[in-house]
Amino acid sequence: MKTFHYPMRSAHALGTSQRQRGVGLIEVLIAVLLLSVAFLGIAALQAMSLSTNNSAMARSMATMASYSILDAMRADVAAAKSGSYNTTTPIKASACPDKGTSMVSTQQYDWCDMLGKTLGAVDTTTGSINCVGTEGDCTITIQFDDSRAGKGGERNQTVVTRAML
Repeated sequence: MKTFHYPMRSAHALGTSQRQRGVGLIEVLIAVLLLSVAFLGIAALQAMSLSTNNSAMARSMATMASYSILDAMRADVAAAKSGSYNTTTPIKASACPDKGTSMVSTQQYDWCDMLGKTLGAVDTTTGSINCVGTEGDCTITIQFDDSRAGKGGERNQTVVTRAML
């Protein structure tokens, strides 16, 4: 059996030039650039997700606070139906009313304190209560500054809860 040996050919003999030696490095640099841009986009998306999550938590806390005062009013339904819990001006979480000795004033103080602790004890965090008629149709309105809202979100949030006692 005969074996044939083919001579090795150099790069010049195959028609390639010396200028193509760095092409692989340029391709790697472009790939790294594209991956860097993609990772920056993912990081921005993660930051937006966190801010939106914080905003959703604040709205949930406002909803829970409105249910909290409604439950307290159900414990003293006669006072709630008579309008004793009604606020003529919104209660500011930065300046809660005196705790007082009555059940109504104590519950309003505790509610205001909870609003301040969960949504921020600032002038923009307010709560109001309005019960109409003897059937106990009550509307709880909570407003707060949601500076954590993501892009396109509302800075001033309002949560309105309406319930029958």
